[in-house]
Amino acid sequence: MDLGLKGKKVVITGGSKGIGRAIANLMISEGADVAICARNGEEVDAAVAELSQSGKAIGSAVDVADKAALQGWIASAAEELGGIDILVPNVSAGGGQMDENGWRANLEVDVLGTTNAIEAAMPSLQASGAGSIVVIATTAAVEDFLGPQTYNAMKAALIVHSQGLAQALAGSGVRVNAVSPGPIFIEGGAWDFIKNNMADIYNSTLAGQPMGRMGSAEEVANAVAFLASPAASWVTGVNLVVDGGFTKRVQL
Repeated sequence: MDLGLKGKKVVITGGSKGIGRAIANLMISEGADVAICARNGEEVDAAVAELSQSGKAIGSAVDVADKAALQGWIASAAEELGGIDILVPNVSAGGGQMDENGWRANLEVDVLGTTNAIEAAMPSLQASGAGSIVVIATTAAVEDFLGPQTYNAMKAALIVHSQGLAQALAGSGVRVNAVSPGPIFIEGGAWDFIKNNMADIYNSTLAGQPMGRMGSAEEVANAVAFLASPAASWVTGVNLVVDGGFTKRVQL
């Protein structure tokens, strides 16, 4: 199936590693031009060098919590790419801190990092004629997981916001969807850390996976690429759960 991504201009925050990098890899393999950012400049440079072997890739070191820096980078990426057709706000502060600092981190990075990116990209997305936003959420936002956490609550806010945006922007030709990954194992990532430092949580979570394993970043990227692509032109306002059956809720 041709997703129709060839020649599309794609902007991904947090694209140097993990899920964001897997999305960038897939997009560029499909013929898209890709712009990525992350806080670590060396990691961005290394990712761009590798991505550039397969197509056009650009990137810069950006802290998405810095609104001016983030929006300035998106504007420059739009100019260098020749527009923006697809935006994937992927950066997250992660979880773990159930205090005021945790609330601020998830608000500033997950929520405002997403909404500020959307605001900056909106003129280009609307000019695209087939603009697409895919917000990265989590299954921890749709079903209780490890008790109350700021990460869960702020990701839930993003799902609600993405659905509101989908209704508001449909008339301008911009689709908005969310993808909610379940536990995803990435070498050096959060679940790798949990496996090595909190074995009880890791083992109990793995036991709750009907398929007997955690997901991969590439499996999430596949879902993102489809929703972002013209192949999903009649899909907007969806929160696509990608979790191998980990959540047990009934979706109606």
